[in-house]
Formats: sequence, C-alpha cells, structure tokens
Amino acid sequence: MNEPSQRTLKSDETTQLVLKKTLDIVCGKWRLYIIFQLTDQACRYGELRRRIPQVSEKVLVQELKELVGLGVIEKTTYNETPPRVEYRLTERGRKVLPILLQLKTVGETFLEV
Repeated sequence: MNEPSQRTLKSDETTQLVLKKTLDIVCGKWRLYIIFQLTDQACRYGELRRRIPQVSEKVLVQELKELVGLGVIEKTTYNETPPRVEYRLTERGRKVLPILLQLKTVGETFLEV
C-alpha cells in the first residue's frame, strides 16, 4: 500500500527538481535576452553589450557565467592578442529556443493592444 504513495512522492520530488532547474535557466531579467541574441551565431562579449545596451557590464558578466555554469551556453577563449572570447548556445541551450519564440509571440500579442 505504501508503494504508490512513495512513487507519487518520488515523482513530485522529481517534478520539483526539474522545475527548479528550468527556473534557474530562465529566471533573471537578462538570461532570455542573452539566449535570444545567441540564436543564430556566436557572439563576442562586446557584441552582446551592444545588442543589449540596457544591461550593466557587471550583470552581463554574472549572467554569462551562470549560463555557462548551467550548460546553456559555452565560452570559447582563443589564444590571441588581444584575447578573444565567444559565447554560443550549447545543444542543451538550443532546447530553450522554441519556448522563447513562443514567449515572443505572447509579447507581440500584447503589443497589439
């Protein structure tokens, strides 16, 4: 008799962990902006700053670090002078894009009001 409730409990715990991981990725005012900017191509830090001028330098650096740590984007450092660093979406990070594009259509709907 305990078995079904244990399975439900385990399922609920798994759901909570999955939801927390999802929120870790998408929460943060600038994370979805950053992901969107990396949709089609890798970008250097300076290019991301130009594309998202409202974000402070400190916050952009922090969000990039977090997204790299979460496995959403990858950072490639080239051994050049001056140093060159590029950011691109990982395969796992690309899984966010369909949902991000759906959210974009929601915004477009509300802009029509």
